[in-house]
Amino acid sequence: MKSKITLLAFILIAQPCFAKVMLGIDVLEKNKFDLLAGKKIGLITNQTGVDGEGKTTIDVLHHAPNVRLVKLFAPEHGIRGKAEHGKSIYDGVDEKTGLPVISLYGKTQRLTPEMIKGLYAIVFDIQDIGTRFYTYTTTLAYALEEAEKAGIEFIVLDRPNPITGAIVEGDILVPSIKHFTAYLQVPTRHGMTVGEIANWYCKTAGLKVKLRVVKLQGWRRPMWWDETGLKFVPPSPNIRNIAAASLYPGIGCFEATNVSVGRGTGEPFEVFGAPWIENKLLLEKLNFVSTPGFEFKTVSFKPKDDLYKNEKCYGIKIEIKDRAAARPMDLFVQIFKILWDLYPEEFVVRWDEMARMMGSTHFQTVIERGESAETILVQLHDEAKKFEESRKPYLLYKADKNSDDFR
Repeated sequence: MKSKITLLAFILIAQPCFAKVMLGIDVLEKNKFDLLAGKKIGLITNQTGVDGEGKTTIDVLHHAPNVRLVKLFAPEHGIRGKAEHGKSIYDGVDEKTGLPVISLYGKTQRLTPEMIKGLYAIVFDIQDIGTRFYTYTTTLAYALEEAEKAGIEFIVLDRPNPITGAIVEGDILVPSIKHFTAYLQVPTRHGMTVGEIANWYCKTAGLKVKLRVVKLQGWRRPMWWDETGLKFVPPSPNIRNIAAASLYPGIGCFEATNVSVGRGTGEPFEVFGAPWIENKLLLEKLNFVSTPGFEFKTVSFKPKDDLYKNEKCYGIKIEIKDRAAARPMDLFVQIFKILWDLYPEEFVVRWDEMARMMGSTHFQTVIERGESAETILVQLHDEAKKFEESRKPYLLYKADKNSDDFR
């Protein structure tokens, strides 16, 4: 019995220990809501806006003393995050608080003067997943621009980047592309928190909005979500776990093609396929190229909705074995090149959408020129390094060489 207890003690000691990260809403509450005292505010949020105990930011602010929460604003997927991607959101009323819910993903995607009339401040509390073409950061940027025009304060309750703040991937969006899924001139995987995105955007775009970021406490740049001590709340219906979030910056790019990313299955973004793919051949090709951190196996699936609804698809299941080494953008380029070469007739790319995913039309140029995946990746890695260097002045969490803390 003694030996079993000793072994258990050893196992417990050997496990990595992470203190629970304090979210921006937790820090605000700890500071007795000082930034909002006496202010009439509107809140941009959804189901991911929760404190460390799982209580919604809506409820926290609604019941906070001396805080006047009067309006809620809903992004893509709605205030409760149940609407599928691309579906319009409509105005409504929050059943629990009776507050009006105004859509920022319907007739307009921007705050209007009428929406924010009488507000002293706008509060933003939404969990991003660290990928440029995920629309929440565009909603953030649009709201910052409108807050500047209205001359009202903007407060971001910061949240961790769930796929770390230490890895940057992909090309920087060119200024000529402006779209709701391609707005900020950052790489596909930017490695910043929403608070850092706000800080970066205001300073690089010259916005004169009064921005305040309520910073995280206890978060370190290399942290993955499951190292924060916080519960993962799916930020949208098809990002159901950290594996899907981790693969999304790469596998999500296939949404600009006729390859299914597993929407309508139990494993969206963890599988991909199509009726015309020979998955055994694809697996053989994938195992031949360099894809560190990943393992693959063949799979078949029949989506219940979305692309190839009720059709049998043949493809690949992706498993992340070493997430520190895994690079989903590199994986995407390798898979894309294989499919392009194997299926010149069947594989269809919507290049205008792909430019928004990849940041420019350069990817189309080099693919059509017949360049290798390795050559393409050299350029993407160089662009990511440039951004990683240029973003440094705008980061809110930096390494202290003498400590594990980031300040």
